[in-house]
Amino acid sequence: MKFTAQQIAGILDGDIEGNPDVEVTKLSKIEEGTEGSLTFLANPKYQAYIYSTKASITIVNKTFVAESGLGTTLIRVEDAYKSFSKLLEYYNMVKLNKVGIENPSFISGTANYGANVYIGAFTYIGENVKIGDNVKIYPNTYIGDNVVIGNDTIIFAGTKIYSETVIGTNCVLNSGVILGADGFGFMPNEKGEYNKVPQTGNVIIEDFVDIGAATTIDRATLGSTIIRRGVKLDNQIQIAHNVEIGKNTVIAAQTGIAGSTKIGENCIIGGQVGFAGHLIIGNNVKIQAQSGIGKNIKDNEVLQGSPSFNYSDWNKSYVHFKNLPKIVKNIIELEKKVDGNN
Repeated sequence: MKFTAQQIAGILDGDIEGNPDVEVTKLSKIEEGTEGSLTFLANPKYQAYIYSTKASITIVNKTFVAESGLGTTLIRVEDAYKSFSKLLEYYNMVKLNKVGIENPSFISGTANYGANVYIGAFTYIGENVKIGDNVKIYPNTYIGDNVVIGNDTIIFAGTKIYSETVIGTNCVLNSGVILGADGFGFMPNEKGEYNKVPQTGNVIIEDFVDIGAATTIDRATLGSTIIRRGVKLDNQIQIAHNVEIGKNTVIAAQTGIAGSTKIGENCIIGGQVGFAGHLIIGNNVKIQAQSGIGKNIKDNEVLQGSPSFNYSDWNKSYVHFKNLPKIVKNIIELEKKVDGNN
């Protein structure tokens, strides 16, 4: 796709300084810019690169003052970083704007889909599925019976959506996501063997949820596993049966959440955090990476460690953790002196 500086300035409501007809076909970092690429300057640490970049167009703040000659056309905006992000969204929207049904694919006669949908090749859509307008379903996707998918949702290749799952509007499911697989429910019998406990619930994904590649969200034993509006999940996260995650919570990769744990709103959870089951995590909680959560957490707490405890206490304790060999050595020497004086 080609865009001129004039077109880009129109999208961003920016002012052009240089050639309005110069064209770009790709994006680049400012230090790696080449002819025909578009870049941006937001961080002052990278300002030196604007004088050597080969990028054809550079988005800058209106306050930027050049100290010497430039070989790039400028588009001046209020906030270069936000404008570049807006441009990325626009670029993705254009790039992903596919429409139509590719063959081969299977769509049940009882399924319904709205206007302007895209259904990629080798997709399976089961009975009584309801798909909204402008939904994009990329190839090799499985959608089980009675699934509901809201308007403007994007489902990337290789996603598996089990029966009864409900997905809201404006969601993004990246490749390899699995929604609605059986929860990990087994009961020991008198022989010491484990019998499967049927998982009869479903998964509900509310509006504006993003789910990273290879993340799995299990169906509930009874009721629903629920991901509330605006939640953002990274890659390779495991969310067990009957978990509920509050709105606008963000969770980084490789986190595992055991069954029936409830996480509040606006939480920020680092990578590789482990949650025990049946916990209640408050609102606005921040948890550092690799923490282990084994108890209920109140609102607004900041945690670190495994098992986790208060973040500031953990930092103070860590000073002593690092010095333990020295501390032990000093204690042994003191003991020897005390023994020698007795």
